[in-house]
Amino acid sequence: MTRILLAEDDDMLRQMTRAILEIDGYEVFAYPNGKAALDAFEQINPDLVVSDISMPILNGFQLLEAVRSLRSGSVVPFLFLSALSEHDDVYNAKRLGVDDYLFKPFQPQDLLIAVKSRLERRRAAELFDSHQAHLQTIILLANVIEARDAYTRGHVERVQQSALELGRELGWPLEEMIILEFGALLHDVGKISTPESVLNKPGLLTPEEIQIMRNHTVAGAHIIESVPHLRLAKPYVLYHHERWDGTGYPEGLAGEKIPREGRLMAIVDVYDALISDRPYHKGITPTEAIRFLRRGSGQHFDPTMVEVFIELQLKKLRDE
Repeated sequence: MTRILLAEDDDMLRQMTRAILEIDGYEVFAYPNGKAALDAFEQINPDLVVSDISMPILNGFQLLEAVRSLRSGSVVPFLFLSALSEHDDVYNAKRLGVDDYLFKPFQPQDLLIAVKSRLERRRAAELFDSHQAHLQTIILLANVIEARDAYTRGHVERVQQSALELGRELGWPLEEMIILEFGALLHDVGKISTPESVLNKPGLLTPEEIQIMRNHTVAGAHIIESVPHLRLAKPYVLYHHERWDGTGYPEGLAGEKIPREGRLMAIVDVYDALISDRPYHKGITPTEAIRFLRRGSGQHFDPTMVEVFIELQLKKLRDE
């Protein structure tokens, strides 16, 4: 539950503000002055601070300055509630790093909008920071894997871009798009365990070699499972060779029993393989690849997803 630290010396206003926030589902820790709120800050570890300015013992400006000096408080959103509206007060608040300023008297909905906005911005910033850090590591790993396969130069990057385009067109939310980016980059991570003699064989594979190659889905899933912040990307790795009609691998799932991450990845992975030169075939044109995808709709591919993807590719061809 989201935790809010509230500092307000007016008993009635403190109770009212607390009630508004708690009704909306927040956990509120309320204190009558800045010192009491500051003393409780590190124990509570709040997601947001809401504070009056004119308070005894420690006023709002002093509380904000003290919170910002704490290592754990440097990025916590801070919202002032105050009747003060002089230019110098607003300037001082901004100078100290306040995130928002709501003037009294305020409507309950105004408070809730301000609180939600601050929390969403913090969450977006945290997602971006962690995403960028993880992405650099994942790109490095993907490049190492791709370097072992002489026939798939640029495959991972192209699949990533196609997957993101399709995810956006399908209306997937931000959190799922971040996982999609990771999954697209790592869908072939299991090939790190595939012998290069099989990976780079110029001719047809034997039945035994085909099975070795197919094991990359399960091997990749084991690798992903061992990394906590990548576990949500596991379906992209494990299920991108499943087929809508149930004849794929590793589990032979069919239709919507295949996680949608695997269904999406199957489309973009096959499309890039079709238009690229591989040991077992010469790359075909995008138009020919689109015809192949259409023939596989309802057999190899999710019919709804593949139609959306086809429309994206046709638009690209028209724009060229």
